[in-house]
Amino acid sequence: MASAFGKAGWHVVIHYGHSASDAEALAATLPSAEIIQTDLADAAAAVGMAEDLAVRLPDWRVVVNSASVFELDFATSLDPVTFERAMQINAAAPTLIAQTFLAKARARDGRRVITVTDQKIANPNPDFFSYTMSKHALDATIAMLSMDRKDPRDRIYGLAPGAILASHDQDEAETERSHRMNLLARKTGVEEVADAALFLSEGWLASGETLFIDSGQHLLSQGRDVLFLARA
Repeated sequence: MASAFGKAGWHVVIHYGHSASDAEALAATLPSAEIIQTDLADAAAAVGMAEDLAVRLPDWRVVVNSASVFELDFATSLDPVTFERAMQINAAAPTLIAQTFLAKARARDGRRVITVTDQKIANPNPDFFSYTMSKHALDATIAMLSMDRKDPRDRIYGLAPGAILASHDQDEAETERSHRMNLLARKTGVEEVADAALFLSEGWLASGETLFIDSGQHLLSQGRDVLFLARA
């Protein structure tokens, strides 16, 4: 997504948690980019990052909340540490960033919040329990923030990908099988997600809408995560 925005002519601010060298390498490939480090497990730091950017950037039009942790736990037993990390990083931090952005960012033609959720919001299963709970919580904010926006030009959107990258500890063969477990029996490309984010950045849709980029996976009823379906 950062590459797509950069190649489309945007100035891109690349947030990273711990992968400084990867962020620097990505920024070096783009015409106009900078990097910023923040631990999203720290709520105050997440707000501070957004406040700093709102002061520094004269025309901050889009924030893409895509960072998350994806740690395995199950519906049979909630792991408190996994749950707290998932809810803070996947739900609380992006919500705080969005709220700060909408309150303080300056933009000439309205602002766009693009909240990355997961096709699991429509097609849940008991695996990755805390992660899925956090994505459902984050999804709920899209409608609420949209209803409460003060500027009618602002838009709050959801972007719900399906299986895009290798899941957890999948090998290449498992990834190939699992990524075709959708209605179209095809792999959804990362460029499709990036193109959807660019489309949402223009704000043509009504605020509060979610785009599913998953080759129809969310229309299925899958009893387990594709990680385990592929192994079965």
